[in-house]
Amino acid sequence: MPPSPTASNGDGRGPGGRFARGNTAGRGNPLAKHAQKLRAALLKSVKPADLKAVVAKMLTLAKAGDTTAAKLVMDRTLGPSEAVDVQAELAELRAAVDSLLERASLR
Repeated sequence: MPPSPTASNGDGRGPGGRFARGNTAGRGNPLAKHAQKLRAALLKSVKPADLKAVVAKMLTLAKAGDTTAAKLVMDRTLGPSEAVDVQAELAELRAAVDSLLERASLR
């Protein structure tokens, strides 16, 4: 049987609002330690020259017309952009033009 939470206010939280000792909701992510070990191993393995080579290849692919590489380069340098629904934008533009043409012919 797990120990009961040490908080006295009944919601399982301590005075600072954090989960109190023994609260089953405060266990955290059980995979976080494993993920951190993998990240640390990756950081030890990848050298600055390796990263430069990968970036150079992505730029070469992007310049050659690879749209996936171009999007990745743009997202990583300029920040992620919102996806634009070109078809919806085009339909909206057509509707606006049609409306303007209709108004112009009525006058």
